[in-house]
Amino acid sequence: MTLFFHTSILNLEADGIWWSPRSSKPLSAYSAEAGSIPASSDMKEFSKLPQIERLLQDPAFSKWIPLLSRPLVAQILRITVNSYREDLKEGKDISVDSIISHAEQWCKSTYKKKIVPLVNGTGTILHTNLGRSPIPLEVWQEAQEINCGYSNLEYDLESGKRGKRSGILPDLFNLLTGGDASLIVNNNASAVLLLLSVLARGKEVIVSRGEQVQIGGGFRIPDILALSGAKLIEVGTTNITTLKDYQKAVTDETALILLVHSSNFAIRGFTKKPDLSSLREVIPQEVPIVVDQGSGATREHLKGEASVKHYLNHGAALVTFSADKILGGPQAGIITGRKELIELLARNPLYRAFRPGKTIYSLLQAHLILRLNGTVPSMTERAISLTEEELKKRGRKIQRALPKGSVAIVPSTLTPGGGSTPDEDYPSFSLAINSDLPPLKILKFLRDYSPPIIGTISNNQVQINLATLLEQDIPMVKDALSALLVE
Repeated sequence: MTLFFHTSILNLEADGIWWSPRSSKPLSAYSAEAGSIPASSDMKEFSKLPQIERLLQDPAFSKWIPLLSRPLVAQILRITVNSYREDLKEGKDISVDSIISHAEQWCKSTYKKKIVPLVNGTGTILHTNLGRSPIPLEVWQEAQEINCGYSNLEYDLESGKRGKRSGILPDLFNLLTGGDASLIVNNNASAVLLLLSVLARGKEVIVSRGEQVQIGGGFRIPDILALSGAKLIEVGTTNITTLKDYQKAVTDETALILLVHSSNFAIRGFTKKPDLSSLREVIPQEVPIVVDQGSGATREHLKGEASVKHYLNHGAALVTFSADKILGGPQAGIITGRKELIELLARNPLYRAFRPGKTIYSLLQAHLILRLNGTVPSMTERAISLTEEELKKRGRKIQRALPKGSVAIVPSTLTPGGGSTPDEDYPSFSLAINSDLPPLKILKFLRDYSPPIIGTISNNQVQINLATLLEQDIPMVKDALSALLVE
């Protein structure tokens, strides 16, 4: 039997999910008459299909109500039951246990699409698919009261009149980056789109061919330039761009030069590009140089990663970056640099569409105060600063609870990820699982665990990197591996 569901977000066939009936359940639990439903096109037979309200009261489905909501569970049941009506019309025999089995598995599949906590054992600190940087608990607790009650988000307590949403955040970002002024938007992509739309619409933007990058989700620099209404002027080649390339490209129609961080790749070998200071010296002062720094490195010392302050000190008029990468805050895009340009961006109507809400502002405010005071390191700093002994100590805590020889502590690598330091790794250690089970089956078992644990495969073994585990993750990994290996 094929189930055809017309609600796109609840489409079994589109997801390629098929299930077998579970053990038999009496029809009397759901309908007035017991037994199987006979093949018939008689409309009377439809009354023998299980009632949605009774199904919702069954433990098989009532347990999903607090997890998915009653309306969503009811919708799953309704669409499932209605699909079986088609079989009845065609004279086919059906069973209630088949209906229940499909609906129950559908609930499970839907739950896996819900955003839930998980354990990052990948060795990629800022894993975009796993939510990038975890927000420090101290930051979350500091912002909790603002978000669970009313606040002066746009209210000036001194004058009693409407105030500016940004509060003290621009001041905090200016101190962190060395910028004259700063602006906060939803993410770095919107930061780049805003500045291009305001400063370069209908004009030319010079970009090196080696920096016309594509990041995750198909986001491409040429596409965002086109969307902003700016004209892309390509200079140089993939591996070589010189000062003369930039100089020749500057015309009366040049709005700005855009330098783009190679967030997820590196070019090695015969390659060359001018440094920012040299470029600033040969380009007319009226042509601003804008840097899409992306990674959010400010005061951290990471191999291959220049800070926002570095770019501003060496001639950038504006720098854009993400707050949820190396900085370690919530998702936001920051534009910092020359005051007159920031004010121009803030006056544009597009800025209003890109502004974050109170949750992002309050989290950033708490995070920056703690960062400026030097009391809370980011997740990236925490992970790369772990010593060999600290990592092995984590591994031994888990190892001692498992059968001897079932897991080994092995050397591995750690990468910041998330569009930062694309060609740099740090030494780390991982738990390698010794099992006769196929690695893909082990990964599936760990993903299905509660909470899910995400590992990797290296040397045909599943590994869980110890550096990207949080302290509270250790007991969960121990329990999951015990369930996998102690049988």
